[in-house]
Amino acid sequence: MRRSSARKGGVGSTPVAISTAAGSKAAAKELERIDLLFGQYADKNEDSTMGPEGVEQLCHDLGVEPTDIRVLLLAWKLQAARQGYFSLEEWRKGLKAMRVDTVEKMKKALPSLQQEVLNPNIFRDFYTFSFQYCLTEPRQKTLDLETAAEMLRLVLGDRSHVVKFVQFLKEQTEYKVLNLDQWTAFLRFCDEIDEDLCNYDENQAWPLLLDNFVEWAHKKLVTGSMVSGFTKSRVVLR
Repeated sequence: MRRSSARKGGVGSTPVAISTAAGSKAAAKELERIDLLFGQYADKNEDSTMGPEGVEQLCHDLGVEPTDIRVLLLAWKLQAARQGYFSLEEWRKGLKAMRVDTVEKMKKALPSLQQEVLNPNIFRDFYTFSFQYCLTEPRQKTLDLETAAEMLRLVLGDRSHVVKFVQFLKEQTEYKVLNLDQWTAFLRFCDEIDEDLCNYDENQAWPLLLDNFVEWAHKKLVTGSMVSGFTKSRVVLR
């Protein structure tokens, strides 16, 4: 009697096929848990959107204030398009990337986001996002100085020049808003210019805003009216 050439279990039951099927099932279960978590915070009238109330409740459950930089980092990781809102699609993509499907897992994942932006290239992306995230009106391209100052303190923390620059923005009267070029240039300024400003070259391609800031800072040094701790200024993150 001739033996059958067919393998036991039939076509498609190879280890690779079984593994693929198991992986697809696990991914579907993960997505289901992610969606269920989103549903706990979604708007009652629009189940594909998490609005300010839901975000505030999420912050409460995470044990962080809505103004904490970790919330901004979460928005960045989700690539949120609107301030104070998360869409279901943003939520899915972000949480899958973070490998998170519960509040407890998200709590544990937040510190890793802070570690992630220690990379200068990644931080630049986060820094740019922070500006764009605050553009809440259609066709808005600038930030009012109060918002810009708050965001600089939050995002840059205790980096050199932040305290002095915020003081300058409050005292000067020529500028009412900051644009993205000025915002981006200030990060490069913090990275490249010494605390005492001795290596600042106004002939380089700096925005006029920063030329004015350096001139203001030099005058403050001469008159002795610079903020306390000129060489060791610190800002505590909210």
